[in-house]
Amino acid sequence: MPTNRGVVYLRQGQVEVQSIAFPELIDPAGRRAEHGVILKVLSTNICGSDQHMVRGRTTAPAGLVLGHEITGEVLEVGRDVQMLTPGDIVSVPFNVACGRCRSCKEQHTGVCLSVNPSRAGGAYGYVDMGGWIGGQAEYVMVPYADFNLLKFPDRAQAIEKIRDLTCLSDILPTGYHGVVTAGVGPGSTVYVAGAGPVGLAAAASARLLGAAVVIVGDVNPARLEHARKVGFQTVDLSRDATLAEQIAQILGTPEVDCAVDAVGFEARGHGHAGSQAEAPATVLNSLMEVTRAAGKIGIPGLYVTEDPGAVDKAAQHGALSIRLGLGWAKSHSFFTGQTPVMKYNRALMQAILWDRIQIADVVGVQVITLDQAPMGYAEFDAGAPKKFVIDPHGVLIKH
Repeated sequence: MPTNRGVVYLRQGQVEVQSIAFPELIDPAGRRAEHGVILKVLSTNICGSDQHMVRGRTTAPAGLVLGHEITGEVLEVGRDVQMLTPGDIVSVPFNVACGRCRSCKEQHTGVCLSVNPSRAGGAYGYVDMGGWIGGQAEYVMVPYADFNLLKFPDRAQAIEKIRDLTCLSDILPTGYHGVVTAGVGPGSTVYVAGAGPVGLAAAASARLLGAAVVIVGDVNPARLEHARKVGFQTVDLSRDATLAEQIAQILGTPEVDCAVDAVGFEARGHGHAGSQAEAPATVLNSLMEVTRAAGKIGIPGLYVTEDPGAVDKAAQHGALSIRLGLGWAKSHSFFTGQTPVMKYNRALMQAILWDRIQIADVVGVQVITLDQAPMGYAEFDAGAPKKFVIDPHGVLIKH
C-alpha cells in the first residue's frame, strides 16, 4: 500500500507532519468519486487562512489535515474523468466545486451548493468547508476534476515556472479578485490594506491592470520594507499620522479611487498605541474614510461567522462595529466572499507564462520541505515577509 504524509493541526499553535491515509476516490460522505483524480502534490503553500486555524481562532478540530493551495501531477483518474490523463501538471483552485449547481453555472464557484452539507462553499483542509482532506501532503484527492483542475499547456514550462504557478491556487486570483471588484483600471490610485502575501498579490494585480499608484499599508516593518523593494508605495500604520494623512503625503489628496482589504478579521488598530491591539473593524472603517465618494472596496480578507478568540462577544460571532453610515453616505460598493478562483486562473496563468507578472518575487516565495512545514508556520506567524511553499517531493528544489 502506498504511503502518504501530511501537515496535521494538533492544537492551538502546533502542527505536525504525520503519516496519513493514502487518498482514495471517495468523497467525505463515503461515496465513490469517479469524477475525481489522485494527485502527486508538487507544491502546496502555507496560507494566512491556515494561520487563523492554527492560532486557535476557529473551531478547527484536532487531526485536521491542512492545505488548500495545491499544484500537482495527475497520478490516477476516475472512470468519469475525460479531459485529464496521468502525468498532466495542474493547478487546483482552493474552492471545491461541483460544476453542476446554480452557483457553479453562474461562475460563483466559491459558494458551490453541493460540496458542503453545512453551508455554501467548500475548500480543502479547512474548518466547516465540507470535510475535504487538505493538500499539505504528498498526495491528495481532487473531486470533479474535469471541472476544477486547470491543466498547464506544457509540462516542462510548468515545472520551470512552478514557483509562480503555485500562486494560482489561491493568493494571486484572490488578490486579483480584490482589485477587480474594487474597480481598479488604468490610471487608478489604489490602497491595499495588508502587506502579507494576499495584499502583495493584490498590489501586483493592480499594477497588472494599469494602476497609476499602488499604496500598501501595514504595521510590520519587514513586510513594508519588502513591499517597497518590489516597487510599491507604503504607509506605516504603526505611526501616529493617520492613514488619510499618509496617503495625502504620497498623492497630494487624502483619498484613493479604489481600496482592498487584504487583512480580514484579525486586524489591529492604527497608531503607535493601537497597532498592537486587535480591532477587527478598523480596516473596513479606515477604507471607507480614504475611498472617494462612489468608490468601490474589495474585501478578499477573511471574515468568519465564529471566532472563539475574538476581543469581545459580538466579534466572536462575526458582528463588527462597522461605520456603515459612512459607507452609505459616500455611496460605496462593498464586495465580499470567497474568491471564485476559476473565474480568473486561466488568464492569470497566461500572464505568468508570458512574463507579464513575477508573482513569486512579489510575494517572497520561499521553498521548504514537508518536514520544515512547522518551521514555516512559526516564521509566517511571526510576520516573516515570505510566502512559504512546501515541496513534498523535492521538485522545486531541483529547479
